[in-house]
Amino acid sequence: MTDDPTDTPGESRDQDRAESTAPRRLPVTDVSLVVLVGTSGAGKSTFARRHFLPTQVVSSDFCRGLVADDENDQSASAEAFDVLYYIVGKRLAAGRLTVVDATNVQPEARRRLVEIAREHDVLPIAIVLDVPPGVCAERNRSRPDRQLPAHVVPRQHRELRRSLRGLEREGFRKVHVLRGEAEVAAAGIELEKRYNDLRHLTGPFDIVGDIHGCRSELETLLTRLGYTLTRDAGGRPVDAVHPAGRTAVFVGDLVDRGPDTPGVLRLVMGMVAAGHALCVPGNHENKLGRAMDGKKVNVAYGLQESLDQLAGESEEFRAEVRAFMRGLVSHYLLDGGALVVCHAGLPERYHGRNSGRVRSHALYGETTGETDEYGLPVRYPWAEEYRGRALVVYGHTPVPAASFVNNTVCLDTGCVFGGSLTALRYPERELVGVEAEREWYAPVRPLITDAPGAREGRPLDLGDVAGRRTVETGLHGRVAVREENAAAALEVMSRFALDPRLLAYLPPTMAPSATSRRDGYLEHPEEAFLGYRADGVRHLVCEEKHMGSRAVLLVARDGAALERRFGVAGPGAIWTRTGRAFLADEELTGAVLDRVRAAAERAGLFEELATDWLLLDAELMPWSLKAVELLRRQYAAVGAAAGAALPEVLSALERAAGRGLDLARLTDRQRQRAADARAFTEAYRRYCWPTEGLSGIRLAPFQLLAAEGANLAVRPHDEHLAWIDRLAAADETDETDETDETDETDGIDGTGTAGPAEGTGTEEPERRKEPLLQRTRRILVDTEDEASMAAATAWWEELTEAGGEGMVVKPLVSPVRTARGKGRPGGLVQPGVKVRGREYLRIVYGPDYTEHLDRLRLRALGHKRSLALREYALGLEALDRLAAGEPLWRVHEPVFAVLALESEPVDPRL
Repeated sequence: MTDDPTDTPGESRDQDRAESTAPRRLPVTDVSLVVLVGTSGAGKSTFARRHFLPTQVVSSDFCRGLVADDENDQSASAEAFDVLYYIVGKRLAAGRLTVVDATNVQPEARRRLVEIAREHDVLPIAIVLDVPPGVCAERNRSRPDRQLPAHVVPRQHRELRRSLRGLEREGFRKVHVLRGEAEVAAAGIELEKRYNDLRHLTGPFDIVGDIHGCRSELETLLTRLGYTLTRDAGGRPVDAVHPAGRTAVFVGDLVDRGPDTPGVLRLVMGMVAAGHALCVPGNHENKLGRAMDGKKVNVAYGLQESLDQLAGESEEFRAEVRAFMRGLVSHYLLDGGALVVCHAGLPERYHGRNSGRVRSHALYGETTGETDEYGLPVRYPWAEEYRGRALVVYGHTPVPAASFVNNTVCLDTGCVFGGSLTALRYPERELVGVEAEREWYAPVRPLITDAPGAREGRPLDLGDVAGRRTVETGLHGRVAVREENAAAALEVMSRFALDPRLLAYLPPTMAPSATSRRDGYLEHPEEAFLGYRADGVRHLVCEEKHMGSRAVLLVARDGAALERRFGVAGPGAIWTRTGRAFLADEELTGAVLDRVRAAAERAGLFEELATDWLLLDAELMPWSLKAVELLRRQYAAVGAAAGAALPEVLSALERAAGRGLDLARLTDRQRQRAADARAFTEAYRRYCWPTEGLSGIRLAPFQLLAAEGANLAVRPHDEHLAWIDRLAAADETDETDETDETDETDGIDGTGTAGPAEGTGTEEPERRKEPLLQRTRRILVDTEDEASMAAATAWWEELTEAGGEGMVVKPLVSPVRTARGKGRPGGLVQPGVKVRGREYLRIVYGPDYTEHLDRLRLRALGHKRSLALREYALGLEALDRLAAGEPLWRVHEPVFAVLALESEPVDPRL
């Protein structure tokens, strides 16, 4: 609404009018630029303080103080207004209501503010405080800090009066004029939501693409979506309601070209009027509405068909159509801003904004300025560059089939051209379509898309990962990534990693349990059990820790499965914690994937999980398969040096002792060192053995991470282990393998508990064909049952004494959060802690580490634990986004962050 100011000369008449005026509520759009206009002393600052938050008001006086330390230094005005314009621009860019407190009585001062509002596509609103100059002058005289020359206020008042009639022509969308002190004092502000802001509506929605007069296909589609049609006495559909309360949303282009534009309008208008649907305008509604209003338009592209069909309708119906089309809003924000519906697509910077530019873009889209061979404009592929978090659903440009491109989807599948009419179920992200009954209108060009044909368009951009980043996670809030860590990750990702379209997940690091105080132990299960009990976790699962290298497997059911979902053809991929291909031999990689795929097929996992691919977290063994160079350079070198030096040292000591020297203590010390060195060598050799092809390779999956549409990582761990048992059993029954009757994972009784620890799977395998997949032994623990914890501790001791690395202790159901309480900050609980055996820790800390336990017990675990929680939350966030079908850049964002966090400095032995 706009107030039309009337220029009434004379102070007394102004004052009389103000005193007789009732209080007014001034409507102000919630995201807009409010420009206060009035002479010095009119009360603008007081008005702003009374009606707006202090942070919403940008004052020219305050900006003068910023640049000159004196709010009344008029010589600093130019610099002060530079600051003011900058602050205003930043606030409007962020979508904040902003109020400018300055005189603004001159057109040139207001012009720049209107330009800034237009730059940021918000409404400029003027609130004029037309207070008599005598009152203003008296107020200025009463302020000791401001003594203006006598001519200033009268001059400003004359400029104000000259401006009143022209404020709307200057571009202000609303103008509120308050005349006199009483009216200013009585006025109030009434914040209005933008017409396009329907964020409070959360759906569910059924969003329907371009209809173009195809009324019969629309009826069929609504029926398929579950709507019940209501018909008038003549049998014409006038409403449709869904029994589950779903709301239909139409993306525009209801009219033109098709056989029954009035029928489509009658049905859609009835649904909107009844509250069963929403509708945004298309470019065809815009043109038809102008033609019906008698404006000159180019009658083409099916407009004549609509005009002819509407000519047979009543004048009352045509009037309703005109009113309906005039009332359509360019686009809608829905579901808390997570969904945007418009006709031709909308970049994120325009979401929720109000301007002619936004409306034009929503109606017509953006073109490159070129035309194709059919003489039609070439659409700018904005969806390829879209990085917004809101799903944008649109139409306008016909495509053969709807597909998601960077969190956008075009639903115009050319029904009127003989294609189909498509709807999107939201939030299910399910596409539903019906075929056209016939080709109703011959297209100018074949039904092809200007949008990218691939699922993701241009998938990634340097701006997605460079610099300091903050990744929002649903589990752990915001996770910050430092710029230097992002640079390190970018180096790895760009030079060594697999195709990023495949890297849907990177495993998190894992912290050890709290340091043990038991004699001779650095890590012990007791600390893990008691730690989880303190966090309120009762049920735990202890899983055997396989000594190999962490591997993530993406396994495709068939050659086209990955092409359909990830845009990369092939059997799948195996990668390391840094995203590199695990095996350099592609043939061997394919052989491993084939075995896993075959086992999953026989186990029925693809059918059970309704998926064509699986993502698994696993350990690939032996350790030497991946870490052979590390073994040679670091571990073997230490063992060889000790093996060469210590026997000579002992021999020399024995000879010296034979000559009568008292060297017993030194000799005992060196004998202990020699024994420690042998134990060190034996420890790492347990995890190394030769392989040839698949022979000797063992894969121990311990978690199914994801399948199509599902983040499986949040399922209870006993479910994962049951799936893994089925996989391993299916691999063992592979008819192509010759297996013996030895069960390398005996001790599993089928109930999730473990028996004796013989056969840990760490011995060198026999030279035969053996199953590739290995079960993960486990035992369940009740932290409130001392016997249960004692049994698990005994199991761990048996595992580690037989040469096993140790175990991982996890809450049976993850993730777990603790409530904030006395002495406890609350928050995310560790998803798992590792408890490693004494002999394995000899590899980590050195042959004689047991002699330095007092010093090693001072190790700091805080940073490692923090890192583990952040990476875990990022990993689950990536899987959530993958399951939701979000675009690659959104899935890749937390994956890249995991890799970046890995470059944070932390003790590598933890």
